[in-house]
Amino acid sequence: MRYYETAFLVAPNLPEEDREKFINQMSQWVSQNKGKMIKVEKWGKKKMAYPIKKFNEAFYVFFLYEGEPDIPVELERRFKHSESVIRYLTVKKEPTEVEEEKKKSKEESPKGEKGTTEASPGSKEGT
Repeated sequence: MRYYETAFLVAPNLPEEDREKFINQMSQWVSQNKGKMIKVEKWGKKKMAYPIKKFNEAFYVFFLYEGEPDIPVELERRFKHSESVIRYLTVKKEPTEVEEEKKKSKEESPKGEKGTTEASPGSKEGT
């Protein structure tokens, strides 16, 4: 099993409940296909450096997960067919990077604070 991080930008005109439903569907899909979702980061709506598909801002989402090589391929195929996703990128992560990130996220989010979550979708607005 390998570690991957997938970043994707969701169109800003998508209603909040549809956006959350889409993110949850993608997250659950990874878990249902022998993958393990480690972290879901939602950065919120941010201004982009340049327009993409006539949008000047987008909702940023990051998935950190473990799985077989076919999982990111299928995830990207689903993004490609979705009009909601305006850009995406997947990178392979080294196990040492993942361990450091887990340790860092535990230090940054003390009990009761919203932010990144492990194994379930969370919210990280305004970072």
